[in-house]
Parts: sequence; C-alpha cells; structure tokens
Amino acid sequence: MLSTAVHLAAGTPAQLLPSRELMAFTLASHILLVPFGVALPFITLVMHYRGLRRDDPVAMKLARRWSAVMAVQFAIGVVTGTVLSFEFGVLWPGMMGRWGDVFGLGFGVEAWAFFLEAVMIAIYLYGWRRLKPWTHFWLAVPLPLAALMGAFGIIAANSWMNTPQGFRVDAQGRPTDVDVRQAVFTPMFGPEYWHFVVAMFLTAGYVVAGVYAVGWLRGRRDRYHKLGFTVPFTVAAILTPIQFFLGDSAARSVFHKQPVKFAAMEIVWKTDTHVPEYVFGRLNSDGSISGGIRIPQLDSILAGFRPDTKVTGLTSVPAGNRPTAAQATLVHFCFDIMATIGSVLIVLALWYAWLWWRHRDLPANRWFFRCASLAGAACLVTVECGWIATEVGRQPWIVYNHMRVSEAVTPTGAGGIWAVLGVVIVVYVAVFGSFLAILLKMRSRWRVADEAAASSATVLEPEADTPYGPRHAADAVTTGAPPGAGPGTGSSKGPAGGDR
Repeated sequence: MLSTAVHLAAGTPAQLLPSRELMAFTLASHILLVPFGVALPFITLVMHYRGLRRDDPVAMKLARRWSAVMAVQFAIGVVTGTVLSFEFGVLWPGMMGRWGDVFGLGFGVEAWAFFLEAVMIAIYLYGWRRLKPWTHFWLAVPLPLAALMGAFGIIAANSWMNTPQGFRVDAQGRPTDVDVRQAVFTPMFGPEYWHFVVAMFLTAGYVVAGVYAVGWLRGRRDRYHKLGFTVPFTVAAILTPIQFFLGDSAARSVFHKQPVKFAAMEIVWKTDTHVPEYVFGRLNSDGSISGGIRIPQLDSILAGFRPDTKVTGLTSVPAGNRPTAAQATLVHFCFDIMATIGSVLIVLALWYAWLWWRHRDLPANRWFFRCASLAGAACLVTVECGWIATEVGRQPWIVYNHMRVSEAVTPTGAGGIWAVLGVVIVVYVAVFGSFLAILLKMRSRWRVADEAAASSATVLEPEADTPYGPRHAADAVTTGAPPGAGPGTGSSKGPAGGDR
C-alpha cells in the first residue's frame, strides 16, 4: 500500500488511489459470492435429479435446502453486484464514456442473464409444492444456463479490456467502426472464460462438500451428510485435473497475447531464453530477485516447451507502460498461490478417486476429511488471487495499450471517495454478517427438524415433509389446508414451509 501511494503521488490524480481501493474492496467482496451464483444451481439440480431418479427423499431434502441457500446468496449478490455496476460509471467515466459502445454488450448480456436467473430461482422455489416433480425439475434446467450466460457477459467485457479489438481509432482517439463479434470474442475470451467457469464449479463444489466434511468430523455419519458430501465433492474432484490444464492453457495464452503481464506473473526482468522459474521470489526495482526457489530454465520450458524459448521481460517496454516491481511481485505471488493450491487439490482429488475405487465408499481417514473441509476456503483464495493477477498484471492500463487507469478515473475529489469507501465497508460488513446469520439460523432450524423427525413419529415441522408428498396434519392446521392435501392446494407457505 505504501509503495503504491508513493507511486501514485508522482503526478497521478489524487482520486486514483481511493477509486482503486473502493473498486478493489467491492470486487473482492462480490467475487466470493460468484462461485455459488454460477455453480450452485447446477450442483443443486444434480442432487434434485438423483432424488427423482432414485426416489431418494434424502437427496430431495438436500436439493430443497440448497435451493433455499441459493436464493439467499442470490439476494446478497444483488446488493454487491449492483454496487459494482454503479462504480463502473461513477469511478471510471473516462473508460465508459469512450469505450462503452465497444465492449458494453457484455454488461448487457450479464444484466439479462441476471434478470432471467432471478425469475428462474423464483419459479424453482415456488414449484416445490405446487408443480409435478418432473415438470418442476425441467423448468429449473435453464437456471444453470442463465448463470453461465451471466459469466459469459462479464468475462467478455474483462477479456476485451485485456486484449481489446473490434474497432478502429479516429483522429480524435475515439473508437469507430465497431465489430461487435470481434469485440466479444477476443483472443483471451476462450481461455479466460473456461478457466473462470471451471474455477467457479470447483469452488462451489468444495465449499458445499466442506460443510458436510465438518459434520462428518463432528460425528454425524448419517446418509444425509454422506450424500451431501459425495455429490458436490465428486463434481469438484472430476473437474480439478481439467482445471489444471485449463489454467496452464490460460497462462500460455497470456504469454502470447499479453507478454508484459506474463513477465509480471513470472517476474522476468529482461527478455531472454533459458529463463529460470522463481517460486515465491520478490522482484526488486533494480531487476534483482530476492528469496524464493530458483529452478533453472523451467520458465522457458513452461512457456514454449523448450529451454530456448524466448520470454519477454518487463524492460521490453518503458517503465511507465508496465507494472511496478511491487505490483509484479504481487501478481507473481498470486499466480504461485493459485498454482500451489491447484496442485494440492489434484492430490486430494486423486486420493479421493483411489479410495473410492478401492472401497466403493467414502474414506474413513480423518485427515482426508480435514483436508476436504479446507479445500473450499483454499478455492476462494485462488479466486481472489486470479482476479488480482488479471487486473494488477494489466497495470497501468485499464484498456490494454489504449487507455491508462489514470485517464479513466473520475474527476471527483479523493476525500469524498474515501468517505464512500468507509460507508461501503460498514454496509458490507452488515450485509455479509446478516448473510452468515441467516445461514446459521437455517442450519439450526433444519437440525431441529431432523432431530424431531428422528425421535418422533409425528412430525410437527413442515420442513421434514417430502417435497411432493402430502402434508402432515400439523402443516395443514398451520396453512388452513385439509390434511393430506397434495401439491397445488393453495397453501400460503413456500416450498419448504417458510424457506422462502
């Protein structure tokens, strides 16, 4: 922070630092919710399909509860996502004013996807007691597609900022002759999109499975926790080696399309061949590297599969057109953290596959479940690191090689932005605290319902009912419906007796 402040003080607008800090905080907060918005609908529908296909009430209970969590998460995402959309226009009017006509379609696609996802989540929640089982399921199938379309819009905009194309620049420096197709499908779009999407599925799968891994460690060895762990963890474990190759492909695309960013990721100072790989080294302002583990020639081999591959260095461009030494070190650390966590997750996935192949059952090893319970948090760290590497590695450009961040920033005074940042931090702490409190309340209510179902033949909690079966007498008294009434009886309650 101190080195950044000193750098910004040298002839850059005073409002640049607070604008960056505000955008960084809100984006870092919002990105924690994105994996669940993108991937939780799919994981929920996998469990839902299993419940219908095998007539499994435990799977149906899990799907219904996950859908309630999905709805709460979506509501929180509305708040954080809306703040980000305002910040693009308020904090960076230079970029939006000049380039909005070129890459703004991505934001439009994301907005439509957001609207469709909201409608589909509402239908899905409403349909648990009011629609026929398979009709309810098939109406929800487009929900993951809407989530993927939202990711498409955001990544289209971001990949354009990294590799802008699809326009010409006139004498006044303004874009003309916009080709929307080229502006959307930029050279970095494919690698960035698939790497991002699979990362979201990995993160959501490991986080959800981690909840039930903790339950297993605490002695809850029932089928509910076993199934709640197995389905999301299996999805994540299958995708883990795929993500490793996608990440390698994305890094190689950066090597070819954004060589200066790649130099920051690998802290390469001078263009050369036989470039060594540094693991967690620190780049100094004179080009020397402190600390870390040096592996001779490995960087050239990873970039081009040959030790004589030429790797572009940071000094290939003027100092004002590249990340600073501090920024490059930050990008490098984030990249190495991603690679390290990804490698550990591959080991965990292979461990799981080996034990399942040997025993056709969940491992009995407590260390496995300890690792599994931490995998979700590790994935959230990699998501944060990925966005830091993507955004900081592009500095000082907001539109790569076309507009600097300092040229796009708002003319508003720094004092007002710092005040807004303080307010936003307080609001976000309250919002995320409320989110956690709601999840804990839901967990407690579900646990009470499960304990009541296990200890009594008469279930007084509507949550314990099967989603499509007749309601219990206690529920009928509460809702005013006749005992034994089936779906569509006009009950005022939601699909889970109040899960809405």
